[in-house]
Amino acid sequence: MEYKDMEESIGYGEEYNFNYKDKEYWISQNSDGNYLTEVNGETQVFQNSEELLTKARIDGKTICEIWDDIKNQF
Repeated sequence: MEYKDMEESIGYGEEYNFNYKDKEYWISQNSDGNYLTEVNGETQVFQNSEELLTKARIDGKTICEIWDDIKNQF
């Protein structure tokens, strides 16, 4: 999947889980917002999918910046 396709699908409500550096993460949403959750760790909360993709950080990097390392999981 290309990053742009994932970006659009999150905007439509798709949810994903993936692994990065031996940790599991979930991208999810509900009526209150969008979330990036590290399983057994912290949850980052955002108003919408666009904000999640621009402001969420994993090891100080955006999802776009780590995309080459995780894209095969989408």
